[in-house]
Amino acid sequence: MNWWPRFKLFLQRFWLPVAVVVGFSLSVIVPLWYLAGMEESVRRYIVGINVASLPWGILQTLVFVAFLYLLQYGGGFAQFKKASIDSGKVQVKFDDVIGLSEAKREAWEVVQLIKDRTMLKKIGGRVLKGLLLMGPPGCGKTLLAKAIATEAGIPFLSVSGSEFVEIFVGVGASRVRKLFKQARQYSEAYGGCIIFIDELEVLGRTRVQYDAFGGGQESNQTLNQLLVEMDGIADSDAHVLVIGAMNMAEETLDPALLRPGRFDRKLTVGRPTLHEREQIFAYYAKKIRVDPSVDFGRLARKAVHKTPAEIENILKEAALIATRNGHDLISYKEISEAIERIELGVAHRLSMTPREREMTAFHEAGHLVVMYLTHPTSDVFKASIIQRGGVLGVVHGVEREELYSRDRNTYFANIKVSLAGYVAERFQYGVTTDGVSSDFANATAQAHAMVWKFGMSGDGMFGDFTVIPKEQLSESLKEKLNSETQAVLKKALAEVESTLKTEWQIVQRFAQELLTKEELDFDEIASIFAEFGKQTKLLSSAAAPLTAAPGSPVGEAKGEPSPGALPQPAPASRPPFA
Repeated sequence: MNWWPRFKLFLQRFWLPVAVVVGFSLSVIVPLWYLAGMEESVRRYIVGINVASLPWGILQTLVFVAFLYLLQYGGGFAQFKKASIDSGKVQVKFDDVIGLSEAKREAWEVVQLIKDRTMLKKIGGRVLKGLLLMGPPGCGKTLLAKAIATEAGIPFLSVSGSEFVEIFVGVGASRVRKLFKQARQYSEAYGGCIIFIDELEVLGRTRVQYDAFGGGQESNQTLNQLLVEMDGIADSDAHVLVIGAMNMAEETLDPALLRPGRFDRKLTVGRPTLHEREQIFAYYAKKIRVDPSVDFGRLARKAVHKTPAEIENILKEAALIATRNGHDLISYKEISEAIERIELGVAHRLSMTPREREMTAFHEAGHLVVMYLTHPTSDVFKASIIQRGGVLGVVHGVEREELYSRDRNTYFANIKVSLAGYVAERFQYGVTTDGVSSDFANATAQAHAMVWKFGMSGDGMFGDFTVIPKEQLSESLKEKLNSETQAVLKKALAEVESTLKTEWQIVQRFAQELLTKEELDFDEIASIFAEFGKQTKLLSSAAAPLTAAPGSPVGEAKGEPSPGALPQPAPASRPPFA
């Protein structure tokens, strides 16, 4: 029975209220006992004098204590009161963390190490000191930390890195000391304690060595104190596990924070897979009224690269749309509209001339046909000639599955899709508009990367020439590389012209459909292609076999680029006819 450590913890944390109660009791009982032995007249005189002077004495005491507090403790700036969160009250089990299969497997190992720390020490092992959770925002790092604390059954302290940042030098370090002092007290009483520091990069950023203005002294002292508390000379037997979470690159942190003995274990909490996204949709759908006919597997395919937080936001937006439309249930149509609203922006119908509207329709029809027929990794999710996010029209591609690299065929297909709007305008009208500028920028950037960086040129030259300083590259080499970039663009242009000439009837049909309906969803697009005898690509359940790699959307930037991929332009920065 650990009653004595718990009693000590109670006295350490609540000594002031206990002292006040005891002192107040003694100050009342002793005078009453003393006055009881006096004569009545003397007793009344003494009580009257004390009662009359009591308010003035209280005021003097308060003023004195206030000034002493300001002088001694800096007005409370260094105070850091962080109440413990009982693991029993968190109530977040591993079963409540949807998806994150690999992350949960590693986190469960951490839980076992916490539970078996006594046996681990017996065989000479070292108890885990720090766990660093890394990954994009909204993927469940905080939820996973709560699950670790719940499963381990120990107290949980949650703080943010910004809570240690102050303008006064020494305040942050003082708060770190007080935080770890609390954690060690709980560890002695309950056998362990977890400190969760969110946004660790604010607190653990690399120390500044030369600061002309002295602004880095506070952050350096705070980080130094954290380093000492985690694994320094003043070490203790109390088991305190520090879990840090961040969504920035690991290189942002100070190297001393990442060495063994501090954050000696790293856990990546990444975006959910296709099957996990289906589970997440089903989990959040239980909290709202969703039509039973909604296929969550199909939604999971549309939500490639989406985090759990983004999926929850999609369903919340769908609930708002259903309420605005007066529907009792959220259907697939509202969820699809919510995805479009979040990714493509709010629809705004502009008053365009008939010719401008028709040119927009042919431009987007060119993108649509080339993407659907030739792209190896992406399907057309949406085609629209309604103005969204600063663009007059958009063809929104959805990746069939997230892979983590792109081959030459995918990059070349991206270039072809980007040039398709330009070719469609030229075929129909003989002239083009400035709306093709963003398409040209995207195509040129990808062709340039293929030749200069990824070794995907067709002339046998390979290597990453971007790492070589420009002044060390000969003019002949630059000219050769630039010529090869143009060759890639011209080859893509020729293939697009051939495709659109062959399928021009389909382009015209889609242009007319866009002029009539303004927007076309995947099912409508697939049915029109089926009329022309083209193979239908069904965006089916997540249980279907997958054979695709990430593609590049046209008209909107979507998803997280894979390693080595080029960033897509933001929707608001794109000119008309994107």
